[in-house]
Amino acid sequence: MNTQNPRLVAAVALAVSLACASGSAAAAYPEKTITLVVPTAAGGANDAMARIVGQGMSAILKQPVIVENKAGANGAIASEYVMRAAPDGYTIMLGYIATHAMNPALQKLRYDPVKDFEPVGMVGSSATMMVVSPTVKASTAKEVVAMLKAAPDKTSYASAGNGTAPHFAAELFKLSTGTSMLHVPYKGSAPAITDTIAGQTQVMFPSVFTAMPYVKGGKLKAVGIAGSKRSALMPDVPTLQEQGIADVDVSQWYGIFAPAKTPKPVIEQLNKVLNEVLADKTVIKRLEDHGAEVSPMTTDQMRTYVAQEQVKWKKVVQAAKITAE
Repeated sequence: MNTQNPRLVAAVALAVSLACASGSAAAAYPEKTITLVVPTAAGGANDAMARIVGQGMSAILKQPVIVENKAGANGAIASEYVMRAAPDGYTIMLGYIATHAMNPALQKLRYDPVKDFEPVGMVGSSATMMVVSPTVKASTAKEVVAMLKAAPDKTSYASAGNGTAPHFAAELFKLSTGTSMLHVPYKGSAPAITDTIAGQTQVMFPSVFTAMPYVKGGKLKAVGIAGSKRSALMPDVPTLQEQGIADVDVSQWYGIFAPAKTPKPVIEQLNKVLNEVLADKTVIKRLEDHGAEVSPMTTDQMRTYVAQEQVKWKKVVQAAKITAE
């Protein structure tokens, strides 16, 4: 073998150079601005959570973390955008229950929530609350069930849109109680709540954070928390489970995801930084003010949790015969 072959020597030198450069880049992460994509419009609770978390991560990483809003298609637009981004840790997203559990259960997507993403970690979750219009005489879960069974399909429920958490929560309630209601989807929570207050629709399952000011103002009646425990934001409202209705557990969770094939050391670093941010008492308070109870996880815990959520909501879609339109 000719060890003086100039082409062989050059090829080896190039390979060594690239390997060193790659190792240096990984070790130096992050070297530039990180973009945190939010699948909803600016100004909402999701956007606020992302900015709170982004500020905390930026302070630790010593690089800017900017929020970029890409609303539309119940989070699918943002998800596709991040899926196609370079897997280098510089484009990540605040995914949530719709993008990574409910959308996949309901319809065919141009992204795979498992194969196309690496879970970084959980940010937190918001409890879902069952509320009724003040025009409805029923005030407890048992009274609502009795009302629905006495007059099937005479009651309608509002949602923030097809495939959203309020939609799925209502369908899960119907399955668990053997009742029926008519679904009226809206373009967002605001108009859905407005019509529920007015009595155009009678029932809704918004997040506790969204419903809280209307309940406290007497414009909506709180029936129960659709979860395994009471909400710290409204501790006096009993769960549906306490009222004898099991299996209606709808936690509207939020987590950070990166594109698939993002290097494991980068994912681990982001997870460590995220959990460090979520341990800060000021951050915890700020997130709670926007309706999220902090629940940090390891990347493996996050992966397991999301997989369980996907199985759960696929079963609900099949059992309730929910369609995308």
